[in-house]
Amino acid sequence: MFERLLPAIESSIMTDSGYVPVVFEGLEHILEKKNPTPCSSRHQTHELLYVRSGKVNFTVEGKTVTLEKGNTIIVRPGREHCVRIPSGSADTVVLYFGFSRNKDSKSDTSATSLESFLDFAEGEEPDTTSSDYIVLSGNYKKSISNIVDRIADEKKEAEISSDLMLQLLTVELMVVLYRAMKREWEASLRVRNGKARELVTIAKEYIDENYDRGITIADASSYVFLSQGYFTRAFRDEFGISPMNYLMKKRIERACTLLSQDEIKVSGVASRAGFSSPQRFNVAFRKQMGMTPLEYRKVQKE
Repeated sequence: MFERLLPAIESSIMTDSGYVPVVFEGLEHILEKKNPTPCSSRHQTHELLYVRSGKVNFTVEGKTVTLEKGNTIIVRPGREHCVRIPSGSADTVVLYFGFSRNKDSKSDTSATSLESFLDFAEGEEPDTTSSDYIVLSGNYKKSISNIVDRIADEKKEAEISSDLMLQLLTVELMVVLYRAMKREWEASLRVRNGKARELVTIAKEYIDENYDRGITIADASSYVFLSQGYFTRAFRDEFGISPMNYLMKKRIERACTLLSQDEIKVSGVASRAGFSSPQRFNVAFRKQMGMTPLEYRKVQKE
């Protein structure tokens, strides 16, 4: 039974978008007591370097960033980079990973992953270092540290079903990294207010084009890689209305147009306006218009 259980667990790790979240290409635990031999390298995979202690200077495509204990840097594939220890010693863990796609899966544009977030950041900011690397040093550094240490221990111990455990740990790591990058992305938007305006405008257009398809505010915020809380605040600041109220307003406006057509039943109006059920439609319509859909239809005939 145990032998049958493992493949089921492995298959369940597949994300909705069809991406196996991570494929390990290697792991290195490096304790440098002096500067390594100067050299540069580039890889076909993502590289994650976590600093357990000490300080390192990491240079990517000619740009240098200083990393201290608890810092993590993720370098995109194909970028030339090198490491230098300015003084003392440094203890680092380096992971090499990539993404693979299930050829039989169907694409889901609402699904997000670390890879799609990096692609989004690169497309939105082509002239910044986000195209080459991203540094994480905020509230999630303890979580990243714990998972990286567990991965290193798992590789060293090589217990039973170690490959499966590594896959599960790397899925956990990808989720934590994704959350950390979103947090830092949103923090940068608070400084670059124009960028926040651009993103909520894109999300508003997404709502305008899809409100009748049963989308949620979570879908709209995910579309522009923002947390729902930050997206709600930014949307209200920009348009003077919450995204939920705006979505409801769009659906009620569409419902009013459809109710003027006698051949469409009220239940049909509800689904075509994007409501999940006639009951929810009736409640929302009465709240917005002060009458039921049927009462509104009768008024329009008078």
